[in-house]
Amino acid sequence: MSNEADEPQEPLPARMLNEFVYCPRLFYYEHVEGVFTHNADTRRGAALHKRVDAGKGALPDAIPAIIEKPPEPDAASVGETASAEAAAEPEVIHSRSVSLASDRLGVTAKMDLVEIRAGNDPSDLFAPLNVVPVDYKVGSPREGDNGPEIWDADRMQLGLQCLILRDHGYTCTEGVIYYRGTKQRVTLAVTPELETWIEAQIAAARRTMTGPIPPPLVDSPKCARCSLVTVCLPDETRMLHDAPSHPDDEDSPTAQDTFGFDREFGIVKERPLHGTDGDGASSAGTALPAPRQPRRLIAARDDKRPLYIATAGVSVGRKSELVQVKEKGEVIAEIRISDLSHLAIFGAATVSTALLQTLCEKDIPVSYFSSGGFFYGLTRGQSLKNVFTRIAQFEVAGDPAATLRIARLMVHGKIRNQRTLLMRNHAAPPLTTIGRMKHAAQNALEAISLEELLGIEGSAALAYFESFAGMIKLGDNADEALVGDNGGPGGVGGRSSLAGDSEKIDAVDRAMPGKPPRRAKGDAPGQQFFTFDFTRRNRRPPRDAVNALLSLGYSMLARDCTVAAHAVGFDPYVGFYHQPRFGRPALALDLMEEFRPLIADSVALTLINTKVIGPGDFVRAGDAVNLSAAGRKRFFTAYEQRMNATIVHPVFDYQVSYRRALELQARLLAKALTGEIEQYVPFTTR
Repeated sequence: MSNEADEPQEPLPARMLNEFVYCPRLFYYEHVEGVFTHNADTRRGAALHKRVDAGKGALPDAIPAIIEKPPEPDAASVGETASAEAAAEPEVIHSRSVSLASDRLGVTAKMDLVEIRAGNDPSDLFAPLNVVPVDYKVGSPREGDNGPEIWDADRMQLGLQCLILRDHGYTCTEGVIYYRGTKQRVTLAVTPELETWIEAQIAAARRTMTGPIPPPLVDSPKCARCSLVTVCLPDETRMLHDAPSHPDDEDSPTAQDTFGFDREFGIVKERPLHGTDGDGASSAGTALPAPRQPRRLIAARDDKRPLYIATAGVSVGRKSELVQVKEKGEVIAEIRISDLSHLAIFGAATVSTALLQTLCEKDIPVSYFSSGGFFYGLTRGQSLKNVFTRIAQFEVAGDPAATLRIARLMVHGKIRNQRTLLMRNHAAPPLTTIGRMKHAAQNALEAISLEELLGIEGSAALAYFESFAGMIKLGDNADEALVGDNGGPGGVGGRSSLAGDSEKIDAVDRAMPGKPPRRAKGDAPGQQFFTFDFTRRNRRPPRDAVNALLSLGYSMLARDCTVAAHAVGFDPYVGFYHQPRFGRPALALDLMEEFRPLIADSVALTLINTKVIGPGDFVRAGDAVNLSAAGRKRFFTAYEQRMNATIVHPVFDYQVSYRRALELQARLLAKALTGEIEQYVPFTTR
């Protein structure tokens, strides 16, 4: 039976050991979990290496091959040759993009440039060649007391290259870093102390590979320019890891001198507070330190744009670096692939395999919907290869107590946000409903089973939707709720009113009860009148205009949560509150619970109340009510505006877009599952 110690170790790339010295956490993300994203610095570095990577990587043998000894020259020719060699410069051979490995160290390296010179004794044809590795860096050297110095991370990478060349029989006494920022060559001498330090770093990196992820750096200036800062979340992780548990009563002021952030995120009662007794009363003389607010290290929003294809029969393909949309052979739209965040296909449209392959390579998701808005699925690349987050996800999903703890917080956050939306937008917030929902939010934290939690959430949803109609504000004129296909007060931008026709139709309908609604002049065949009267939530299919807007919003939100789950490394089909069921993205539905009122409900109410969408923007197919083609376009615009709208994050106190907030929540959930933070923190607003 083989021993694990005797098995060959996986070789470590020198670049990854450079990252380890720079930041062990970055090494873990890139090498262990396989996570990498570009930023401006990494793209500049990639552009710099294009030339050196174009080399063939050939090196002459360390010791020249034995050849037949030439005949002895006469004395005169010997004198002439010696004088010529003395006057000539030593020959230097440049070899680019050289890849070598060392079994002794267990590492591999790709060297930008190797300068090769003859041995110290020109008369000895069989002496080992002298080589000097040269590594190119975009930045500038460190300013030391004695002039420019090499950074520790660069010293690790260059020193490894020198040792690997030595292991292959070459003579290597120094290496060179060329810093493009200052256009300087800085030399590194190979010493026994350097070799000992390098071997210690290799051993430490291998230990890191087998352990938990290292903690983030503390207030490090490195984080601001790290390409993985949106994945690592160093300040946010430390803040939530160090923050004391603090259940916040939303109706009473919070003690900001004892807690760094005043947003409640719900704590299950069986967990006592730090510095408190069992019933939550503060102990005398104890004060909790306020965690430092995180720096804003991530962009508030992504500048890329989505592309929605909602016209039946169009074809979507690729031409060079463009996405082309064609209808009947004519190009109707073009967008650069580099500007594309995702592609959404509604209904029957054709997508070329060349475009799909390119989008998969660039990890740009493609989502598929029915013409009515039902979310079918998603296509994306394989850029994220780590399985550790999924392993933690599956372990927690198999633990009923752990899943209940997470589900409680998610449902608590959803009910809190529903209650907040009612208090902000209801014409006359019903105190009874507000009170019921407040108690439901608290009861969600105390549920002893998923079945009880489902009942609490269902009861709160019933109370919420019973009062939902109070947030629809169409004005005092009843005619504004009954408009034909040409718009009117319920249309976009003050389209022509059909008030006169509406009055006549109202009179006829009152005289002929039980008849279906009639059409106004100019309505398309099959066009019916729809009102924004809302009595209850219905779906599959939605049977009125308001529910049609809500269903489409929830479908698109489920898509965005699925994308966020994939981006973090989750399996979107294994959830904690929503139990696994064939074909249902349970985790995506979990993540969207807190954002249903904040995004989908808010978009529907905004479209109705601002009269961007009117009753004439809906069509009926059997029992189902759907948006017309023009109505869908306006809905997509409003939805993307909401997703890109920036808000102050309720915990971290910096501005983020709702789309960025979705990804943040997914990452916080991953950190809670892997133990980096104490518990999941739901997204709630005030």
